[in-house]
Amino acid sequence: MPCALTQALTDISPQRLLGMRRGIEKESLRVDAQGRLATTPHPAALGSPLTHPNITTDFAEAQVELVTGVHATPQDCRGELVELHQTSLAAMGEERLWGYSMPCHLPDEAAIRLGQYGPSHIGQTKTIYRRGLANRYGRRMQTISGIHYNWSLPGLSDADYFALIRNVRRQIPLLLLLFGASPAVNACFVEGLEHGLAPVAPGALGLPFATSLRMGRLGYQSDAQAGIGAGYNHLGAYGEAIERALTQPYPPYARIGTVDADGVWQQLTTSLLQIENEFYGVIRPKQPIRRGERPLHALRERGVAYVELRSMDLDPFDPAGISEATMRVLDLFLLRCALNASPPDTPQEIACLARNQLRTAAQGRDPELLLEPTACEAGPWSLHEAAAVWWDGCLPLADRLDHLHGGAFYRDALAGALGRLAHADWLPSARVLADLAARPERALMGFGNAISTQHRAGLLAQALPPERQAHWARLAADSDTHREQIEAAQTGTLANFLHAYLNPAGLHPEHTHGYNTRVNP
Repeated sequence: MPCALTQALTDISPQRLLGMRRGIEKESLRVDAQGRLATTPHPAALGSPLTHPNITTDFAEAQVELVTGVHATPQDCRGELVELHQTSLAAMGEERLWGYSMPCHLPDEAAIRLGQYGPSHIGQTKTIYRRGLANRYGRRMQTISGIHYNWSLPGLSDADYFALIRNVRRQIPLLLLLFGASPAVNACFVEGLEHGLAPVAPGALGLPFATSLRMGRLGYQSDAQAGIGAGYNHLGAYGEAIERALTQPYPPYARIGTVDADGVWQQLTTSLLQIENEFYGVIRPKQPIRRGERPLHALRERGVAYVELRSMDLDPFDPAGISEATMRVLDLFLLRCALNASPPDTPQEIACLARNQLRTAAQGRDPELLLEPTACEAGPWSLHEAAAVWWDGCLPLADRLDHLHGGAFYRDALAGALGRLAHADWLPSARVLADLAARPERALMGFGNAISTQHRAGLLAQALPPERQAHWARLAADSDTHREQIEAAQTGTLANFLHAYLNPAGLHPEHTHGYNTRVNP
């Protein structure tokens, strides 16, 4: 490990390392027993997706989002995630949670139902936002699912977090190689698109060395957003770039308008971003928001509290979509990115990083793959050679964390990652393609349905203790009560509500009044 990193690790106190925290947001599509997108409403037994703190929906009504709390250990974090799966599945009857990031066989675009949150102003706002996403990017793209890993370390300043973010963006190819698990898609997903994919099984298309099509050109990418120019050198410049995208009209979206001839809202605004959450990125700085508060306001007023790593595919071979060992490797990855030197980024490097991400998503397992130099490399670099060296350099971090927590969990998790890098056919993306090649008659639909059915059976076979069942039932009931209170207390019109919430003054720290909603879009 480089001397500077060794010193940085030595300097960080045990108390800070023990204060490391993480949480999970995990998306999955609800599907029927044949693996088709569910057409049923969000299960009533799970409470209100508007107000439930842990179980909600994402873009589509059939896209469940599970949100853990903040945890001191990966073991506790995954334990809650498993409980959320068990609780959700128990309320879903014969439906399953699709275990693959790229979607199941989808119906026509218009038949993909947007998330529904009730008649309150905030509930309607959430659906309008999703209608805007559909109009801008299409409904198919929004059904892609993944995992967001939320992570914090005590004592990091805003500048430290932005340095961490810059390093994560430079090293994203390492994560896509190691954890990418979406090398193929159902043919219906790319119908009518220029995709450059080849058949890998009946009805399935992919690429032989792909790692994560979810993180490639077919995934959460936006040519329009590429013009935002958000650098990550400091909070001030980042905030200014996001504010411009939130407030300046964007001609293609202006042509859509906000309300159609029938009075139906088509999007929240005509700006490049409707709200902050629309900004796609592999990692984002975050600050918990107060009720009714804009995320950018929270970030500007109170600084960065944690980062949201958004590059993780669902692990199709894990019932919860992410293993405890993977969480530990992510801890090491983020810790090293926080401790390493981090030169400022430039517009040229930002463009380079985008190209490296797309190249890795499509060709990451090609042993000959070379990536463009970033601020940390002198010239083109071999992804596979760099990955082995970089992860091997994390061993002292693993040993330090194991010494503090006891056991050898971090070292074992890192050894598993190094083993997969040494045997490329062990990588998740390779395993998916190998399964499709070995059983082509199943195709991708059969693969996805088989793992989803298997995961459902295994999770439901684990009995959730009665007190935990009561806990989740109580949260569901409380969320329904909370939704009813919001609807009963509502005054004014939807248009006035949206005007107040979207007021650009609310993006600035000096504007601290008017937080009168209970939840946010």
